Amino acid sequence: MDAATATLIPLEAVEPAMIEHLLDRAFGDGRHARTAYLVRQGTEWLPGLSFAMLDEDALLAGTIQVWPVALTDPGGRRHPMLMVGPVAVVPERQGEGFGQALMAAMTATIDASARQGAAPLPQVLIGDPDYYQRFGFAAAPPQGWHLPGPFERHRLMVRCDNPAVLPDEGTLGPWIG
Repeated sequence: MDAATATLIPLEAVEPAMIEHLLDRAFGDGRHARTAYLVRQGTEWLPGLSFAMLDEDALLAGTIQVWPVALTDPGGRRHPMLMVGPVAVVPERQGEGFGQALMAAMTATIDASARQGAAPLPQVLIGDPDYYQRFGFAAAPPQGWHLPGPFERHRLMVRCDNPAVLPDEGTLGPWIG
C-alpha cells in the first residue's frame, strides 16, 4: 500500500507521545540537538498547518509540523515566517509518498488561505533541495541568513511568492510574543 490509501488528519488529533515516538524513529535520539530545533525553540507547532497521515490500517505513518518563526534583520525588524518540519515518516513506510502527501496538504492549505485574501507568510525549512524544490522551495535568497546552530547553507530553503521582499541578511529564530 502507499499514501494514496492513507488518511490525512489534523496533527492535534494524535496523542503527543505517538508523535514523539514517530519522530524518534524517523530521526533518532539526537534530533533535539539539530539546528531546526533551536530555530523554533520555545514555540508550539501551528495546529491549522500541521498534519498526520494514517496508513490503510489506521496506524500513524507520518507527520508534518509548521512553526512560527521570524527573521530579524540587522535593523532589529522582525519578519514573521513559517518553519516547515520536521516532515517525518516511519522508516518502514519511507519512499511510499507519505512525505509528499503531507507537504502537498500543508502547501495547499497555505495557498488556499492566500486565495481567500490572507497574506501568506514565507515558509522556510532546512532540508534536501532536490526533494523540496518540487514544492516551490528555493535556496535563494536566504544566503545571508544566520541560524542559532550549524547548517549547510544550500539546505536552507524558502517558499515565497515574492522573495525580493525578504531581507538579504538576518537571524532566524522563534517567533515569541
